[in-house]
Amino acid sequence: MTAREFNFDGLVGPTHHHAGLSRGNLASQEHRAAVSNPRAAALQGLAKMRALADRGHAQALLPPQPRPDWNLLAAVGFAGRDAATLDRAGREAPALLAAAWSAAAMWTANAASVSPSADCADGRVHFTVANLNAKLHRAGEQRFTARLLRRVFGNASHFVVHDALPASPALGDEGAANQVRLAASHGEPGVELFVYGASAFDPSRPAPKRFVARQTDEAGRAIARLHGLAPGRVVHAQQHPAAVDAGVFHNDVIALGQRDLLLAHELAFADEDGTLAALRRALDPLPLRHLRVSSIELSLADAVRSYLFNGQLLDRPDGRFTLVVPAECRRIDSVARWLDDRLDAGDAIADVLVCELGESMRNGGGPACLRLRVALTAEEAAAVHPGVLFTPALHARLADWVGRHYRDRLVADDLRDPALAAEVARALAELETLLDLPGLYTRD
Repeated sequence: MTAREFNFDGLVGPTHHHAGLSRGNLASQEHRAAVSNPRAAALQGLAKMRALADRGHAQALLPPQPRPDWNLLAAVGFAGRDAATLDRAGREAPALLAAAWSAAAMWTANAASVSPSADCADGRVHFTVANLNAKLHRAGEQRFTARLLRRVFGNASHFVVHDALPASPALGDEGAANQVRLAASHGEPGVELFVYGASAFDPSRPAPKRFVARQTDEAGRAIARLHGLAPGRVVHAQQHPAAVDAGVFHNDVIALGQRDLLLAHELAFADEDGTLAALRRALDPLPLRHLRVSSIELSLADAVRSYLFNGQLLDRPDGRFTLVVPAECRRIDSVARWLDDRLDAGDAIADVLVCELGESMRNGGGPACLRLRVALTAEEAAAVHPGVLFTPALHARLADWVGRHYRDRLVADDLRDPALAAEVARALAELETLLDLPGLYTRD
């Protein structure tokens, strides 16, 4: 079966700001209270989409979540007229107010776990919405995400969208950021690797000491069952605790894969040899190409600062790959040397595409964070809501929309401004029309 991989990038929302809400994400913490530029953030994301589409890759987008989250504010005791609610929350609980305005859904790799139809027992593409319950500012995303995915992937003959797993630390799930799929091609049955930071029920396994692991083994196993994956085609592996403590809060900050290639730091997995052996058994007879990066070549600190492993591997006709990386990878000497060595070696990575994503990077998200990978057959692609499929014309309309509606400066005090809430409501109402998704932002 023939299939093509689509990148569904998150359209950065108009409330992108640096509140430092994500402990364990070093960039988020470092830039807490910095001035953000929502307009630049959105335009940088759109430029990345355009760059990939111009190279012939299948590109689509998912719109931002409605903000502020009035339901969250009401649930914690801030209810009433909008202006009074924002003012009181800003005075009494500014961190809760920042959480209600969070634009973290722009990192669409956390939206859901995805299994293509070639892997699933019923021959349909399966999505499980991530519960994201490790962080308050993200835990409320799941409701809108489920609604959105059911609008975009609404054809039940081709797609299944599962609700998020129960909101419990035992089933902590952060979506596709902890999932890697390897296969001969996107349309062939593949092997799905689910990476977790801890087990909820087995205290004998090693655990990080500095930061709490967000993804559990139990969540990955539940998703594999929900998606109807063949047990022999699934591998579950634990993240190295040292990596988590170094700021690797998701697997996609330390490893990535595409087709038969796994690019990973030597400290990506708690049991590197066992993980690789399990992948080779599951992939057999397809050989695994393993590109290992040692700590001598690249320290964990530089891996986290650069987000090298949060890049994207894009297919090329010659069987090699284009590696998409943030501009920081060229600004850090050890990473730049590694990239040059790979290009000189002439191995799996044929070229490097550098993207300027500074606004996203300052909150701890690189190229891979911004997109959800979905492999689709031609028939499945035809069943996707067409309004979100990326075209040059849509890019132009969205760039104009961003220019008219987004601020170029946002700080914490602005979150108390009812004018900002009104601006966002007007912007999202227009976006519904641009993407042909009427009623998407109807306020509950």
